[in-house]
Amino acid sequence: MTFIFVVVGWIFSLCLHEFAHAAVAFLGGDTSVREKGYLTFNPLRYVDPIASLFVPLVFLLLGGIGLPGGAVYIDARRLRSRWWACAVALAGPAANLAIAGVLVLALSTGVMARSAAAPPLAFLALLQVMAVILNLLPLPPLDGYRAIAPFLPKNLQMTFDRWGSLPLFILLLLWVVPTVSSWFWIATFRLAGALGVPLALAGLGLKQFRIFW
Repeated sequence: MTFIFVVVGWIFSLCLHEFAHAAVAFLGGDTSVREKGYLTFNPLRYVDPIASLFVPLVFLLLGGIGLPGGAVYIDARRLRSRWWACAVALAGPAANLAIAGVLVLALSTGVMARSAAAPPLAFLALLQVMAVILNLLPLPPLDGYRAIAPFLPKNLQMTFDRWGSLPLFILLLLWVVPTVSSWFWIATFRLAGALGVPLALAGLGLKQFRIFW
């Protein structure tokens, strides 16, 4: 049950992340997201299902890491201001944070906290926190970079945009460099704990997920 629960929940959160980008872009002036089919939870409508869904699922299965998916294609020229472009970028991580909050609220009820669903729910909440931390790294093309890019000089943007594969290298360091891995997990557990995620339950959920897989 834990395996199916976590995988289905993670796919839903990935869809909500992409939907949040598209919804804020629509409000900000990019009505093309509606024609592209982004204002839906159907993952088959995403322009890049490999980056948006497949790769994050592989990282989840291999290491239990909540890797953020690839962003939907937003036409920044249609957005009304740089602040809207910033809001579009931050909408995805905000969606993950909101999901974590809802899961924490669910786990705060006595019946849910004692149920068999508690460990996978807690682990799913932890995955949302991981996605927020990874997404907010100020590296192209992650959302943290996209949030500040509209305020950078054009020549600097062009330079950073050439480093599109850099995040993959950074993510690789999570496995091979103990210092980077330690920083990431400490940051994840501290933020998750501050949000009220029951870490013991999340650890049990991760253990159950890995045993099944």
